[in-house]
Amino acid sequence: MHVPFCASRCAYCDFNTYTAAELRGRDARAGFAADAIAEVELAARTLAGERPLVSTVFFGGGTPTLLPAADLVRILRAVDERLGLVPGAEVTVEANPESVDPAGLALLREHGVTRMSLGMQSVRPHVLAVLERAHTPGRAQTAAAHARAAGFEHVSLDLIFGTPGETDADWAASLDAALAVGPDHVSVYGLTLAAGTRLDARVRRGDLPAPDDDAMADRYLAADAALGAAGLDWYELSNWAAAEARCRHNVGYWRGGDWWGVGPGAHSHLDGRRWWNVRHPSDYAARLAAGRSPAAGEEVLGPEARRLERIMLETRTADGLDTGVLAAPGAEAARRLAGEGLLEAGALAAGRVRLTLGGRLVADAVVRALANA
Repeated sequence: MHVPFCASRCAYCDFNTYTAAELRGRDARAGFAADAIAEVELAARTLAGERPLVSTVFFGGGTPTLLPAADLVRILRAVDERLGLVPGAEVTVEANPESVDPAGLALLREHGVTRMSLGMQSVRPHVLAVLERAHTPGRAQTAAAHARAAGFEHVSLDLIFGTPGETDADWAASLDAALAVGPDHVSVYGLTLAAGTRLDARVRRGDLPAPDDDAMADRYLAADAALGAAGLDWYELSNWAAAEARCRHNVGYWRGGDWWGVGPGAHSHLDGRRWWNVRHPSDYAARLAAGRSPAAGEEVLGPEARRLERIMLETRTADGLDTGVLAAPGAEAARRLAGEGLLEAGALAAGRVRLTLGGRLVADAVVRALANA
């Protein structure tokens, strides 16, 4: 469920999201629940006769919690009624810390949301300022405490490292502050300077220094050590979790599962066919109001494309990749990479490609070698 609304745009963000100013003052949020439910009904009609039960739902964005909690509940209820949620389904809602309150969190928990994922990013004021995050230091921790009080067993925090001006001490303080509230899942992302963003423009002008690769590697290693010491194990390059707290929805992506993406710009995948919706909320709403599909385009993935995607995605995970997926040059590359300490030799001997800690630092290069790219 892609909810494409934000109160303000962060300096590093290039997601398909819209502020009120970018929508020229039109409050598209008011009709979003009805539009999303219309697409859920379209999914139910398209899948008629198959009706696969839904095992995970992920409200992402944007900022889903800019919608009233009751709207998110309405959408979730429609998924259950039109498609069917399996018992014990995982339902995640992403939120910016300033966009949640105890009453809304309690309503979401009462109606079946099982995970809250909060965008903390940093605990240092000057880092948040460079990122142009709206919340103040401490607000994310307060939101996490409110989520726990509302009964959420699973609470996740997102952090970003490598922001211009961030020091090793700043990063250590952010890790300590995140772990102090007892999350059972933490996502850690190295800052990416996306073309067209305000932060990228500032770096290009020389107003801010570019992220340093060596410093980025050191911060990743520091995160792995701190999170591991707190009982959170890595299960994907950017994700650490306690036992039974892995995000099942994201695991489905990495394992090539099927999903229906609802919302403007959302992507879907079903049995090797991928399609994507029109990006703008107005276009999305107009198509659904006219009884048309919001899909803007599609592609069918052939066997080679699906094989390459398996290498790209599964190599990123702690479970690793079956060596049988590799072509002969990729298998030879795997043996070489194990000799260089980038893949676990024991796992490779047992038929799995699994990154070492050093391999995780250069995962993109490892994937290119395995794919013979």
